[in-house]
Amino acid sequence: MTPDWAYEREHWRRGYFRVAGVDEAGRGAWAGPVTVAAVILPGLAMDYPFRDSKQLTAPQREEYAAEVRRVALAYAVEHAWPDEIDELNILGATHAAALRALERLRPPPQALVTDYLKLRVRIPISAPPKADVLSYSVAAASLLAKTERDAVMRELDRQHPGYGFAAHKGYGAPAHRAALERLGVSATHRRTFAPIRRLLEGSEGGLFPAQP
Repeated sequence: MTPDWAYEREHWRRGYFRVAGVDEAGRGAWAGPVTVAAVILPGLAMDYPFRDSKQLTAPQREEYAAEVRRVALAYAVEHAWPDEIDELNILGATHAAALRALERLRPPPQALVTDYLKLRVRIPISAPPKADVLSYSVAAASLLAKTERDAVMRELDRQHPGYGFAAHKGYGAPAHRAALERLGVSATHRRTFAPIRRLLEGSEGGLFPAQP
């Protein structure tokens, strides 16, 4: 499936021509930030190669993210770090990062399309599921969020060697689980996430108790 302009056109018909796509990366990870990007593409209904970042290889994501930066009318990327995630919960931190990214857009957006992220804003918003697959604007935001977060995780891999952040990007891969058992919790882990919380509490049965 390729994106199109259906959701953007709904806003264009109402006179809102600066439509920002919003998407995030890293919500389900156990470590590192959740990263949110907002992108306003020119309202020209052009075909772009942009796709949901999960559908692309890493080199394609980098190539297309560079193209997003080249053609976008405006874009911004914001991170919510583990301390903010632990304070607000993951959804609250994602919303906070999204609002920060939107505030940085110049010119400001007149309407939004998000990937089921129901932000409290004073402008029209469409928040359908799978918008990163359906909308060019959200696909463009997906590319920026994913590539920016991957770069952060490579840097965190250098700062916290042994966890394998550059490979698994902080998600619950077997190598990450083994590293946690061996090294313990780092400063960049999300302490309120259940697997990390269990390790910190030293619960019986280890980090990953047997399933009933």
